[in-house]
Amino acid sequence: MNDDKNTNQDGSGWAYSDKVKEHFFDPKNLLKEDPSVYKADGVGYVGSPACGDMMKMWIKVDPITDTIAECKWRTFGCASAIASTSVLSEMVTENGGMEIDKALRIRPQDIVDRLSGLPDRKIHCSVLGDKALRAALNDYFRKSKQEHRIIKDEAKVVCRCLDVTDHDIEDAVLEGKLTYEEVQQKTKCGTACGACKPRVAKLIEQYKLQYFGE
Repeated sequence: MNDDKNTNQDGSGWAYSDKVKEHFFDPKNLLKEDPSVYKADGVGYVGSPACGDMMKMWIKVDPITDTIAECKWRTFGCASAIASTSVLSEMVTENGGMEIDKALRIRPQDIVDRLSGLPDRKIHCSVLGDKALRAALNDYFRKSKQEHRIIKDEAKVVCRCLDVTDHDIEDAVLEGKLTYEEVQQKTKCGTACGACKPRVAKLIEQYKLQYFGE
């Protein structure tokens, strides 16, 4: 699970912050027991085509206070994915558990800040944890008959000629494609009629600001 060829087993040569190192070598809230016997109120599963990371998250909710009582997880991924999910699980369960509405307002940048930074090409790992948490909360909402609280994030077609969606643009930006030309090369958007270029350019700036603060 080591994604840095220049990093030794003891962490020497580490390219990340001490906080990332702490959560990578000693991950918090990792599910160690058999998932089939862990009684979760909500389960979320996500995968990222950007780096091949896959993640599953289990949550327990206190229905009286509407807070996240426990947050367990497992991931197949790089050091950044492991550290991001570890610190996220810590954030939503500390001080007796975070209120669900507040947890839903956590941004990937909040996770990155808590880790004292991540390389730009690894920002998508913080997004992975955020999406896993939302998926687990959606599962809890369904099971507890709170369908009105389900977070809907349906993809919207931006380039109709080639059926490119806003999610495709978002994934490209998270992979480090930060210019229109780079996103176009990755997704092929705008290579037919070109009418989508203004919308694509606006989305690129939106996602750059959201994930990189640019």
